[in-house]
Amino acid sequence: MRSPRLLLLAAASVAVLATAAPALAQVQPSEPWAQSTSDIPADANVRFGQLPNGMRYAILRNATPPGQASLRLRIDAGSLMENENQLGLAHFMEHMAFNGTTNIPENDLLRILERLGLAFGADTNASTGFDQTVYMLELPRTNDETVDTSLRIMREQVSEALMAPEAVDAERGVIAGEERLRNTPGLRSIKAQLALLAPGQRISQRLPIGDLEIIRTAPRERFVEFYEAYYRPSRATMVAVGDFDVDQMEAKIRAAFESWEPKGAEGPEPDLGTVAPRNPETRILVEDGVQSSIQLNWIKAPDTDPDTVAERRDNLLRNLGVAVLNRRLGEIARADNPPFISAGGGQSTLAESLDIASVSAQFNPGEWKRALETIEQEQRRLVQYGVSDAELQREITDTRAALENAVAAAATRRTPSLANGLVGAVNDEEVFSSPQTSLELFNAAVEGLTAAQVNQAIKPVFEGGGPLALVVSPVEVEGGEAAVTAALEASRQVAVTAPAAQAQLDWPYASFGAPGVVQERREIAELGATVVTFANGVRLTVKPTDFRDEQILVSVRTGIGELGLPTDRSDPQALAPLIFTQGGLGKLTADELSRVLNGRIYSAGFGVDSDTYSLSGATRPADFGLEMQVLTAYLTDPGLRPAPFQQIKAFFPQIVAQQMATPGGAFQLQASGLLASGDKRQSFPTAADVASWTIEDMRAGVTRGLSSGLIDVVVVGDVTVEHAIAAVAPTLGALPARGPDPQPAPGATVLRFPAGVAEPVQLNHTGPAEQALGYIAWPTTDAIGDRTESRQVSILSEVLKLRVLEEIREKQALAYSPGVGASASDVYEDYGSISITAQTATDALPAFYAAVDSIVAGLRDAPVSEDELNRARLPVIESLRRSQASNEYWLGQLADVAVKPDEVQQTLTHISDLETITPADIQRLARQYLRPETAWRATVTSSRPAAAPAAAPAAQ
Repeated sequence: MRSPRLLLLAAASVAVLATAAPALAQVQPSEPWAQSTSDIPADANVRFGQLPNGMRYAILRNATPPGQASLRLRIDAGSLMENENQLGLAHFMEHMAFNGTTNIPENDLLRILERLGLAFGADTNASTGFDQTVYMLELPRTNDETVDTSLRIMREQVSEALMAPEAVDAERGVIAGEERLRNTPGLRSIKAQLALLAPGQRISQRLPIGDLEIIRTAPRERFVEFYEAYYRPSRATMVAVGDFDVDQMEAKIRAAFESWEPKGAEGPEPDLGTVAPRNPETRILVEDGVQSSIQLNWIKAPDTDPDTVAERRDNLLRNLGVAVLNRRLGEIARADNPPFISAGGGQSTLAESLDIASVSAQFNPGEWKRALETIEQEQRRLVQYGVSDAELQREITDTRAALENAVAAAATRRTPSLANGLVGAVNDEEVFSSPQTSLELFNAAVEGLTAAQVNQAIKPVFEGGGPLALVVSPVEVEGGEAAVTAALEASRQVAVTAPAAQAQLDWPYASFGAPGVVQERREIAELGATVVTFANGVRLTVKPTDFRDEQILVSVRTGIGELGLPTDRSDPQALAPLIFTQGGLGKLTADELSRVLNGRIYSAGFGVDSDTYSLSGATRPADFGLEMQVLTAYLTDPGLRPAPFQQIKAFFPQIVAQQMATPGGAFQLQASGLLASGDKRQSFPTAADVASWTIEDMRAGVTRGLSSGLIDVVVVGDVTVEHAIAAVAPTLGALPARGPDPQPAPGATVLRFPAGVAEPVQLNHTGPAEQALGYIAWPTTDAIGDRTESRQVSILSEVLKLRVLEEIREKQALAYSPGVGASASDVYEDYGSISITAQTATDALPAFYAAVDSIVAGLRDAPVSEDELNRARLPVIESLRRSQASNEYWLGQLADVAVKPDEVQQTLTHISDLETITPADIQRLARQYLRPETAWRATVTSSRPAAAPAAAPAAQ
């Protein structure tokens, strides 16, 4: 089981109009498909069509996963289409499409979908951007009932939304809660960036969340105006991908949408504004809790050329040059005493408003000058001296390998990804081409390609208005904008030299000794798996699947993980997952490793879990042997170099500051240890802890952990048992025999949930005063051995989620996205919980707790209806079925079957355990676990003083 603290550390370190035209006598045709004006062929497996009313559709049969489908209904309208008095209504309208239609009462839409096995959020969702709104459904089945009902609902959403005044008023608080939730340092940084790059252009004034005053006061008529102007067939595209008959799906789409007719005048296309000429300019944003960063931008008018072979070749040449720049910057970041934490460059077109080329870096507070100089000079070095033949061939080789792998795996692409890809192609006005076409175009473009040609193509990338420098920092920049401008000008005067050539290297980890001998082989027929034991004690569990062509997943586990760590003090191994692979191997740095294995498909990850150390990787059949060599090398000879360790130590105060800047982050940081009764293994380390740690201490602990205990290997995917044996025998199977797992540290096998509290524990964050978080949790049970009860508890939490969403989000609008979750440890006895979390307004915390108490009392006092139980558990069952058609699911599920025979039965009974839960079980569990005296509560409020109330407007 992965430690919550490590998950938190990993997440934290990833260092995010005019008046309407008159109605027309006939429907205008919608935009043609991109392939109609391109010499690039569209994927022949996709059926593209258009209804008489102008609505387009794209249908693709795909059986991965089997029996399921993804529907996307795209409306060609987003926040850019809003008038000045409609700011935020495009997004608000997306919400209202779920709040009642002509034929579906307000509270029924989600319930209908839940009865079909779709969960709100995971399977039923929508999103609003600058230039589009997309409604999304993930169908667990493709039978007539599910498909017909889903299409009917989507049709109702885009043509029959009621927008009843009382429903609009009820939703205002939900939108305000979403604005409060998303009002983070990162969002404020984006606002500053748009203000710098696109002043006077519409995009800088049209963030989808909109204007809170308009959200709170806009009358129904304004919603109707936007809805009728932009929700119309000529702006709609239906995408359907899944395991169905294409002819039947086309007929169903036609039946559902052919009768749709616009109800009002079509809205105009917005005037996006023009990119004004710009001279160099500097801005600084000082924002508590933000990641320190600097970016240099060059802007120009957007490239609106159609998607053609020539256009793609031009883009490819530029992208190859930028890839070299990014690789150089990455190597600088991984060197000793680097000038920044990370850096990179890129080019993009933003919502048809402007083209942006940029180079940016993230750095530790106060160290902006070195970061600025380095990225400026590396960008200039690329433009002045270009790329070398060796660098170019490296990028070509890597790109070709990825494209060839995509071709080989094309038959088992995942349905949701394909649906999203089709929507993206429509929005970007690009041809949705097949992997084979993409490979052929790439090969044709790079045939005979020289570094000189790429160098010529890269020069214009960083031309345009600018450089526009933006520094974002949690602390004041000494000297302000003038100092940054002066430093930039001084850097631009520094002469740069051509990059030095890099030495050729060989792969030194091809042999680990005589191949291991298979000592035992047994089948687990029920799971389609085979367990192979080698003479040195290595246990290999293999499950061949046909879920994904060209995909093999591997996990290697050994030792006892956190069970070997002290419970009374933090350990430097907490940082190991963040830097393990960054340190490379003993004989190769991370960058040397990348160069040596150029063009190969492999990966490596590392974790310190509750009861094991784990290595993981993903590869293809052709590189499976290499993948095992890489993982064996990391197990026996990890680099663990000082540079990445020192970098994360220096960066750690920023991690803390960023977490503390939002209620959710502050809660995770401060409550991680509290929810384990102070156990330091689960606690987020303090800045003082991290400052005192040394690389020697961490290296000793990790090396000791990886070198002791038996080795368990799980291999799942496009592989045979014989292929797996052939790859493991000369690698892990060739290692010397190892003894059994070491003994846990004193007291390490026990983890305790905190005792209930009468009043919430008071925690603080450093963000805006109006932001707060309420949390309540109850101890439950573990998932060791028989998991029947922990599975029942998980369904109790799903019932609780339905009621929390209805009461706390919909009825009282206390929080935009209240969360309900259940956890159960498979390592620590009796350690599990159900929790409810809501980020809300500070003055709404008492109402949140009162609502929770009422909801929980209702579950204890009376059994739920069979309908409510089914609406809670069917999406869970369908999600589980979907997972069971993936290699990822089986990689985790098979982790312990080699040594724990009971795991087989637990796997086989998972769905039946959920299906047999009764309303009486839910009430019994609520009475057993959701008791007031065991509840642990916490609130997170701001340490900032509340802002003074705004003055009342003058009377008019």
